[in-house]
Amino acid sequence: MEEFGPELAVLLGIVEGLTEYLPVSSTGHLILFGHWLGFTGHAAITVDICIQLGAVLAVVAYERFKIRSLLSRAHEEGRHLRRAIATSTSSWTDLVSASVETHKHLWFLIGLGAAFLPAALVGLLAHEWIEAHLFSPRTVALSLIIGGVVILIVETRPKPVRCTVLEHVGLSKAVGVGVAQCMALIPGMSRSGSTIVGGLLLGLDRKVAAEFSFFLALPTMFAATGYKFVQSYHLFNAQDLLALLTGLAVSFLVAWAVIAAFLSYVKRHTLKVFGYYRVILGTIILLAF
Repeated sequence: MEEFGPELAVLLGIVEGLTEYLPVSSTGHLILFGHWLGFTGHAAITVDICIQLGAVLAVVAYERFKIRSLLSRAHEEGRHLRRAIATSTSSWTDLVSASVETHKHLWFLIGLGAAFLPAALVGLLAHEWIEAHLFSPRTVALSLIIGGVVILIVETRPKPVRCTVLEHVGLSKAVGVGVAQCMALIPGMSRSGSTIVGGLLLGLDRKVAAEFSFFLALPTMFAATGYKFVQSYHLFNAQDLLALLTGLAVSFLVAWAVIAAFLSYVKRHTLKVFGYYRVILGTIILLAF
């Protein structure tokens, strides 16, 4: 990985941090940026995936108080549910129905785990084929355009909002968002774009859809970056690892600022500007390649 050094790591970190949580595809932008700079191949794919860890850690830092509260309350609710199971004479169906209504934090975490599974399973089965055939500027361009058109259609004909509180995202809605996340396995479709649009279609308001997307990034991206690094750590020497850590730090700082700004933005605005951006950028790339 002679081409990969601190300067390139900083640039990739900035691109990753700016794009990971916006519905514009961080992987797509990293692929395009890499092709522009001549940084391609298996090593580049590995760096593109691993550098996302910095942006994921930014969510942990930004949402640390909410994460701590969720875990604490879910733990207490889990204890309450176990006591109910041990002492109640009600049926399992009744116990689960009552738990879903009263143990919102516990079922939010269960839903988050369930939402992680579809993309994890599809990615595990198809990642080699995807990396071999879809990590190209043309695929990214087409995906950007298609995803942009979908955003514009969804935002032009919005569905009624039925969920305005993050912790009230139930199991069925979480699984629906998880299924939508499978589209993000195609470079250029955008993980955040797929999950936010999926959330909007399922009746989440924009802020809740965006925040659930951020939370879903935690298991998804930890698994993806960890799996890829274990697969490809032999490609890194000490200098490469230092450069990668530099890129992670940069993406962490930039992503933290973007998360705060994006959550504030979606409270008052639609996602149409990102749809137009995707269509314009994708068209330019198609003409260029």
